[in-house]
Amino acid sequence: MKGYFVGRVMAVVMLGFGWAQAADWPQYGGPDRNNVSSEKGLARKWPEAGPKVLWTVNLGPGYASPSIAGGRVYILDRPDDVHDVLRCLDIKDGKDIWNVTYEAPGSVSHNGSRTAPTVDGQYVYSVGLLGHFYCVDLATNRPVWHKNICADFGLEVPRWGVTQAPSLYKDLVIVAPQAPEAFVAAYRRNTGELVWKSPSLGLVGYVTPVIAALDGVEQAVMVGAGSKDEAVKGAVAGISLEDGSILWRYEGWQCFIPIPYPVILPDDRLFITGGYRAGSAMIQVKKQDGAFAVKELFKTDVCGSQIQQPILFDEHLYLNSNSNEREDGMMCLTLDGQMKWKTKDIAGAPTFERGPLLMADNLIFNLDGKRGILYLVEPSPVGYKELAKVQLLGGKEIWAPMALSDGKLLVRSQSEMKCLDVGKPN
Repeated sequence: MKGYFVGRVMAVVMLGFGWAQAADWPQYGGPDRNNVSSEKGLARKWPEAGPKVLWTVNLGPGYASPSIAGGRVYILDRPDDVHDVLRCLDIKDGKDIWNVTYEAPGSVSHNGSRTAPTVDGQYVYSVGLLGHFYCVDLATNRPVWHKNICADFGLEVPRWGVTQAPSLYKDLVIVAPQAPEAFVAAYRRNTGELVWKSPSLGLVGYVTPVIAALDGVEQAVMVGAGSKDEAVKGAVAGISLEDGSILWRYEGWQCFIPIPYPVILPDDRLFITGGYRAGSAMIQVKKQDGAFAVKELFKTDVCGSQIQQPILFDEHLYLNSNSNEREDGMMCLTLDGQMKWKTKDIAGAPTFERGPLLMADNLIFNLDGKRGILYLVEPSPVGYKELAKVQLLGGKEIWAPMALSDGKLLVRSQSEMKCLDVGKPN
């Protein structure tokens, strides 16, 4: 079942990435948008000084993670309050190959860049802090088309900015304006023509739509925010990739500031988590009599990740159960919602704050979001197994997701990005 499920997910996601190399990390969350890489041959121990730092580049403030394709690094930088800069760097040395700069004056709370670009081999797509949606041709390094997913639908920029990482499906590029009449929207990749838009799923949040196959039907899964007093209900929903209609919706879990997207699990299940005391839930989506039905499998307050995506490995979920209200640390959870362990209960173990996780070669890289320490962890339901650690980054709010390609791990702070050699020594 596990192998079948992984194959199904890869088949769906890679519809947008048929060109991609095995080592590429072409979008937010990696090739399968699950923060897992298929790479092998990584080092299981580090020198005392940590993995070799191959290069370091300066960045403007923010949280945008890089994408990697064909030996190039793509990152949407925001060096000031006036411009967005889509940068293309050589992964060998970090040197700029080209950049596209456009005016985007304005600021929000926790200012700076947000999410990763999406690369499809011909184009790179990005959405900036204030809603500027650009398609850039990789052959000419020039914009092909651009929109503004806030202004185009009469929506004010959200309090913490626009946090959209475009998703690809066949000839479509999909984003979530979260406007009342266009909660999720699909555009033609090569022209920017608006193809469809979906009905509302609640208030504006900070979730990226993810493509999934549930009971054999490919769809976009999206989360809407509810109001703090729950007078307005948000919904988790499946959206038709053909016309934007709602295939199913679930309102049993509410979060007034949702950020992580649902984790796709075997047997058509979705794990949903968030901060702000929302906790977590597991649902199952199946077709009955020609229509989709949602079954709530469980809800729990035992864990809640405010920002980062949980990782599935060997029938267990690994996550940093941390938010404004709690700091449980790294946690291992069974797929029926039972906690196996959390690092808060382990003397001397880190709690990681709201830092990101990435998995490859049966190893989890976990970056402490407050202290900038990178940990190498062996996932196990038996307990927390730390293999190595290194002090890597300074500053605060080190929350940007990492990226991995060909043994090179990219990590960033509020001021710089580093490339680490995490492969085994020759």
